[in-house]
Amino acid sequence: MDKKACDKILYIDDKPFAIGNEKNLLEVIRNAGYDLPTFCYRSDLSVYGACRMCVVEIEGRGVQASCTVPPEPGMKVTINTEKTRRIRRMVIKLLLANHSKDCTTCSKSGECDLQEAASRLGITDIPFECEEKKHPLDTGNPAVIRDPNKCILCGACVRTCREIQGKSVLDFVYRGSNTIVSPAFKKNLDEVNCTFCGQCVAVCPTGALRIRSELDNFWKMVLDKNKKVVVQVAPAVRVAFGEAFGIKPGKNLIGMITAALRKVGVDKVFDTTFAADLTIMEEATEFVNMLKSKKDFPLLTSCCPAWVRHVEQKYPQFISHLSTCRSPQQMFGAVAKELLSKEYGIRREEICVVSVMPCTAKKSEARRKEFSVNSDPDVDVVLTTQELIKMVKAGNINFSALEPQEMDSPFGVFSGAGVIFGASGGVAEAALRTAYKLVTGEALGEIEIKPLRGLKSFKEFAVNIKGEVISVAVVNTLSQASKLLEDIAAHKVHYHLVEVMACPGGCIAGAGQPYSIDRMAIREGRLKGLYQDDVDSRIRVSYENEEVQKLYDKWLQNPNSEIAHQFLHTHYHNRKRITGEDIGLFRKGSEVLPKTTVCVCVGTSCYVHGSYDFIEAIMAKIRAEGLEDAVMVKATFCLQQCGHGPNIKIDDQIISHATVDRVSEIFDRYIRVKYKK
Repeated sequence: MDKKACDKILYIDDKPFAIGNEKNLLEVIRNAGYDLPTFCYRSDLSVYGACRMCVVEIEGRGVQASCTVPPEPGMKVTINTEKTRRIRRMVIKLLLANHSKDCTTCSKSGECDLQEAASRLGITDIPFECEEKKHPLDTGNPAVIRDPNKCILCGACVRTCREIQGKSVLDFVYRGSNTIVSPAFKKNLDEVNCTFCGQCVAVCPTGALRIRSELDNFWKMVLDKNKKVVVQVAPAVRVAFGEAFGIKPGKNLIGMITAALRKVGVDKVFDTTFAADLTIMEEATEFVNMLKSKKDFPLLTSCCPAWVRHVEQKYPQFISHLSTCRSPQQMFGAVAKELLSKEYGIRREEICVVSVMPCTAKKSEARRKEFSVNSDPDVDVVLTTQELIKMVKAGNINFSALEPQEMDSPFGVFSGAGVIFGASGGVAEAALRTAYKLVTGEALGEIEIKPLRGLKSFKEFAVNIKGEVISVAVVNTLSQASKLLEDIAAHKVHYHLVEVMACPGGCIAGAGQPYSIDRMAIREGRLKGLYQDDVDSRIRVSYENEEVQKLYDKWLQNPNSEIAHQFLHTHYHNRKRITGEDIGLFRKGSEVLPKTTVCVCVGTSCYVHGSYDFIEAIMAKIRAEGLEDAVMVKATFCLQQCGHGPNIKIDDQIISHATVDRVSEIFDRYIRVKYKK
């Protein structure tokens, strides 16, 4: 072996292995064919190194967590030694000693990383006195259940929320043995600025974070002879469902899913992709009308409910830019209840619409008051892909033996453009295919817009439509979306159309999809499956969907008509992101009520922009000026100025952008002036 080759070699259990582009020793070890367990490590998150499950012995360095060590040429690594095995076993035993003992009924049973690691290491007893602390469950929202009793403090959810979504909803609170993961001030998820994207659930190795199941409601509807149950299946589901049955990601199993649903007793099975085509007809028309009227751009897509909620919570100034189109799920629900109730000759309430989605936020979306008529929701139950898998198993169905079946008409007809909605960039690509036709009367020359495809978190494209260059941006993850909105607000960039999806890579990586450690490879497989389905489709543009055109001819008149707006569009509003009482922080001795009250917002948006630093600085300033008895400082929650933080209120005056470097200015202008002698 020449010297150049030796410069990229390290040794694992005395065997040479090449160093490639791996970020750490753990990745080299895994690429070499060793399956070291981890709880805290995720390749797309920062290194935490807390769980100590990936420890190895390195010659000259002793025991090290391999996820924290950069690979170096000549390094000699031993994976299984007496020390490393003892450490791993002790970690598991200590975790189990304080862990909830309801494994047999836990939703994660059979898929729990802690359970699997205990089995792998042969843990059959716990030589410690178990001290099981009971924390209350967080069950107040429709999407995610948080159970602190099952948390092993791996920090994956904390880092995902902060680094992938830029939200920081979850963090470590308290210290030592009292440490738990929780929203600020032990609030529940529905009381803070959680968007219910569920990405925290997707990385949780135990049952500490889980999807709120609606399977019981589903079975109740199916078994009720007085109900007509219709199911819609989202495009991303078909390319992920088979993973639970040993089938490679990307395999389109919509025919077998349809057969399984009919086997358990549903009345009709439709494709949400039909509603995606309907969405494109409405959204592309909305976009073209904006071009003609020279309205203020950009138009922001509104298919992703976690993204919409993020805008409502943090960037209300952009609400007017959101497309008024409902998501495909909600368009389908409204249309199905209206038309099928007439077809069956029954009341709207007797039609039960069930959605099968890759997404947890869809559960929250279906509960929005805007999407109901006389308290009857357009979508009654939302099941994730994971729940559908459990339903098939609970229904005693031999899935692999099923023969594929066609979906029902008319809502089972779709275009390839609707299928690619499940991938980041798919909505924008589908919209451009139709918008180009609406403006020019001609089909878009290159129907596959490759620059908008792939797993990158930011993509852009420009197309010339009748002499006007239309610029398009596509982002996924809410952290990337926030960055783009702030650049738009600062006039650093300009786009006509912006597509946003909250999950990395789009709906293919929704939190309701089957769980996997090797997330990038899984996403790539699912992505290829959707685009292949587009290629295989008989029609590839939404305006050629004959059933959609019939719907307009017979009922909706034309895209963006008055009746189309009634059933297919909606409105959004400024949401208070966090609720709760004011918390007094600073008051000295005197019982006399203070003359001035300073309320500092400590909601997540203001927190990440430095509100806690402002609190410390303003309190120091008040002390230095000897005004402790005259000024009360409080922490409060949401001053309804999201996107302009940190926000404070001095008496009745709200002040935005209250950063540390403005403390003296704000103090002099709003506080000192009251106490001049």
